[in-house]
Amino acid sequence: MWWKSLFAMLMILGSTIAWSGEHSSPYAGQERREIKSLSAEEVRGYLAGDGMAFATAAELNGFPGPSHVLEMADKLKLTAEQRKRTKAIFDKVKAEAKQFGKQVVEKERELDARFAAGSVTEPELTRLVTEIAAIQGRLRNSHLQAHLAQKKVLTEEQIRHYDSIRGYQGSAAQHGSR
Repeated sequence: MWWKSLFAMLMILGSTIAWSGEHSSPYAGQERREIKSLSAEEVRGYLAGDGMAFATAAELNGFPGPSHVLEMADKLKLTAEQRKRTKAIFDKVKAEAKQFGKQVVEKERELDARFAAGSVTEPELTRLVTEIAAIQGRLRNSHLQAHLAQKKVLTEEQIRHYDSIRGYQGSAAQHGSR
């Protein structure tokens, strides 16, 4: 009967080893990031002033983005005036997004450094998180404002065509609301 005890112990040991390997953290490897809370791609996106899905609510509800409108200018048959106005909207949001993005990265770097030093205080934590959230709010607002301004530049037909090219179905623009 000793073999039954040995078998039971081997089963427990085997399941313990298997269990420990299956439950690694989804954060594994991220501890080597320069800023733990941001991937290299996110840092690049913030610093480049990329959209980073900040205006998804607008984009998917019939409010085109200036970057994509410029990319599709010929397909949308933009007039010279529409191109000029779209370029101005794009340049403005890009400049603002770069400025805000740089601020987010700087504040996230500061937050990471305070935790890395092991000396972050509750008031300091509250201040940094609040500042980061406020900057991200201004960044998102800038992107959404650009979509709002862009819609005013285009005709209903251009918006429907934009949505179609982008593969959207059932957006507010396709239902005739403006």
